Amino acid sequence: MADGARSSSFFGGSSSRGSSPASSPLVGRGPKSRSLPTPSPSSPALRSQTPPASPKQQQQQSAALSRVSAPGHGFKRVTLTKPTFCHHCSDFIWGLAGYLCEVCNFMSHEKCLKHVKIPCSCVAPSLVRVPVAHCLGPPGHYKRKFCAVCRKPLESLAYRCEVCELHVHTDCAPFACSDCRQCHQDHQDHDTYHHHWREGNLPSGARCKVCKKTCGSSEMLSGMRCEWCGVLAHAACYGIVPPECTFGRLRSMILPPNCVRLFSRNFSKMHCFRISESLQTETDDDDDVDNSTQLSQKESQTSTDSSKQILKIYDGNDAVKRNQYRLITVPRIAKNEEVVEAALRAYYINDDPQDYELQTFTQQGLFCDDIINRNDTTEETQSGSVFREAVPEAWIIRAKPRDNEVIKIFPGWLKVGMACVSIRINKESTTQTVIKEVLPLLGYQLENFQNFSLVEVLMGSKQVQRMVLDDLELILGRFQDIRKTSLRQMNQTRFYIVEKNASVARVHLFIGGLPSHLSNEEYMNILKDELAIKTNVVSVSHVYSSQGAVVLEISCFAEAERLYMLAKDTTVNDKLLSSVVIPEVLQAKLPQNCYPLLVYVNPKSGGLKGRDLLYSFRKLLNPHQVFELTNGGPLPGLHTFSQIPYFRILVCGGDGTVGWVLGALEEIRHKLVCSEPSVAILPLGTGNDLGRVLRWGAGYSGEDPYSILISVDEAVDVLMDRWTILLDAQEPIESSENGVLEPEPPKIVQMNNYCGLGIDAELSLGFHHAREEEPDKFNSRFHNKGVYVKVGLQKMSHTRNLHKEIKLQVDQHQVELPNIEGLIFINIPSWGSGADLWGSDNDNRFEKPRIDDGLLEVVGVTGVVHMGQVQGGLRSGIRIAQGSYFRLTLLKPIPVQVDGEPWIQPPGQIIISAAGPKVHMLKKSKQKQKKTGNAKESRNENLSVNEVGR
Repeated sequence: MADGARSSSFFGGSSSRGSSPASSPLVGRGPKSRSLPTPSPSSPALRSQTPPASPKQQQQQSAALSRVSAPGHGFKRVTLTKPTFCHHCSDFIWGLAGYLCEVCNFMSHEKCLKHVKIPCSCVAPSLVRVPVAHCLGPPGHYKRKFCAVCRKPLESLAYRCEVCELHVHTDCAPFACSDCRQCHQDHQDHDTYHHHWREGNLPSGARCKVCKKTCGSSEMLSGMRCEWCGVLAHAACYGIVPPECTFGRLRSMILPPNCVRLFSRNFSKMHCFRISESLQTETDDDDDVDNSTQLSQKESQTSTDSSKQILKIYDGNDAVKRNQYRLITVPRIAKNEEVVEAALRAYYINDDPQDYELQTFTQQGLFCDDIINRNDTTEETQSGSVFREAVPEAWIIRAKPRDNEVIKIFPGWLKVGMACVSIRINKESTTQTVIKEVLPLLGYQLENFQNFSLVEVLMGSKQVQRMVLDDLELILGRFQDIRKTSLRQMNQTRFYIVEKNASVARVHLFIGGLPSHLSNEEYMNILKDELAIKTNVVSVSHVYSSQGAVVLEISCFAEAERLYMLAKDTTVNDKLLSSVVIPEVLQAKLPQNCYPLLVYVNPKSGGLKGRDLLYSFRKLLNPHQVFELTNGGPLPGLHTFSQIPYFRILVCGGDGTVGWVLGALEEIRHKLVCSEPSVAILPLGTGNDLGRVLRWGAGYSGEDPYSILISVDEAVDVLMDRWTILLDAQEPIESSENGVLEPEPPKIVQMNNYCGLGIDAELSLGFHHAREEEPDKFNSRFHNKGVYVKVGLQKMSHTRNLHKEIKLQVDQHQVELPNIEGLIFINIPSWGSGADLWGSDNDNRFEKPRIDDGLLEVVGVTGVVHMGQVQGGLRSGIRIAQGSYFRLTLLKPIPVQVDGEPWIQPPGQIIISAAGPKVHMLKKSKQKQKKTGNAKESRNENLSVNEVGR
């Protein structure tokens, strides 16, 4: 940062450098390491330069490269030994020669060199306009993807960002730019958004918006994609695309980033986007063994070449303490400058090698307590070879001390026209003197310098850390301390001048799992006792007593972080609390015709498909509108959207998950500005009867998530009845307080699809018990249905005279029951994974069933065989009644199930009646998407989404 990031190559025009062999950096942590960014001279794809050119040819090549405007790249002419493509234009490189960047492996035609706009990985951090950390999940294996840092295929463990399309090797992650999507306001306030471009990892069929030619490739990192609107372009064409982003075809359902505010300091990106840590994939020890084996093989291969030597390079005190180093391969006759140059390449630093030096220590002294002090001393270096008879195993690369430095000061979030200003600092320069020198350059008056502060920002790939510097802080000393700690960190550190303001931090924290139906004061007392909250900075902003949840407003970052972590490990009444960081939606900023989609995903439904959908929808939409139901349930999402005038809901899960969301919506609809949002379904369960009725299909089978969102946008709004079931058992239970037998209090459950008594519920109960015994096996619809069949076969010989054990009253009229084993109340024309239990025959006694007619149909079945015939479409059930109010009298304990949730109901009364207003559901439209030009273009822009999560 002191010397700035130069746009020219540091391999410049020196003819003496032209004959130096390329280095081959490797990375390592302790004994485990793997091959890294810069290609080896012995690579099967590349060989060293062809026989040395004449001095005149070298001079011409040097002059040509010096004119190259490629930002930060160090191109070298290489001979190609296998088919290779240009990363700039995506075309095949004909002939045997290409130009390769020795730092980031960018490959180019000679004709494309002067047009290259993609910056090298060594200068990319300095070009980030607004630093936003990535949300890197656990390491995994991702096929047909390329690293954004070293541009190599992801053949080993790698990270991917859960919010954008960034993919990086685990050892390249520290060098990734903090250039993730800005999904909410923190300090910034922007109303106009530009495209957020991400390079590469596009499908091979992707086409450029500008030239209409193929821009995707499975052979290299090429092509550009806007991560908001999905527009695609070549690296050579994307500069022509108008900079303003309109969010594409999904603009009406995307929650605009400028409408979301979240004070996210002290919280990781995983916490901000509510990504559950329980979904992290496990990494095998075998992978580490493989990496270690690869390194051993590489070292053994290199050690056989007597002209090459492997060196460990540390970039500062922090790397020494952590024993995190990178390996470089250099000739044994290399000079000091050449080794320094190779070490800087290994750490993606684009500075003048003359400003750095190598300090050495022995392997025995590596972990010595005073090793840092001993290596802080300056050692005189000679211009000869760095190798003697005894070659040290490890080196520290240091910046040479200087009495003054040139640093860049960024105007932060001040609205000025320039990107940054450069000033020179010395030993006497303090924060205050820097502010006084910078303000006039930015057009501000010096009289108000007390209203500004200097902020040090570390732009890490996983977290952007900010620290306000003291007015008397010596900037040069601070600068040099960071360099001693880590050269990489220094390359990722910026200084911002910001205006002081009196704004108070407001963190909204959802706390769930509390006892229900308590007063505000009682909830506050529980929080004081269990979490020791500080009432001077914490207040209760919302209470959801029926759900046993509160929302806290916290004006202190440290207190918010403490409560967030403590609540996750706290139990109240033997129930574990949940804590979720909640964003604030600025509904006044929502544009017209914007109807955001609230997405709920149950990751436990449909095997692992729920996890893939979470990842896909976070990419396609604003991740702040995608909620994981296992992390706090439906309430955090409904609270976030509570002030939005109109929104829709997409529930990804089984029928039970849909009922869960509809139940929560019913309980708090009076607190929502949009009290009746329409609900769409992406079926992930086993039966998915409601999804079938609303045309969303029998189950999700890997359809393009983008197409699903288009279908939701075009869906038709329909009404559906919901029913309340009152369970009033007359069997007394023993009171825990005084041991006296008391009647069990009535229970209320909600029904959407159907309610069954007898053999139907008995089969569901058997399935439920089997799933509780071995839950890991129930991860596919095929297995689940197989268990249902097995349980049904076991019950074939079972007989129950259900008509003698219950009495039925419909709309105040007693109904005589036939000889049946199961009684089923159906609200939708689908039962048991799509069977038509009521049948299609005309019957003058009953009206034609509809899901919004305010009536339930009552059907009987005579046993397991009858149920199997209904499933096969051979028979229908026995039509018994149709009505809007039902009273059942149970004379014996009977199995009961409501929407697939079974239990044994004691003798007593069951009353079924309509549950308030009808709910608005979204029914998939029969009409296909209109084939307009915009629709075709929009579909092309989002081709890459089809491969998300695969």
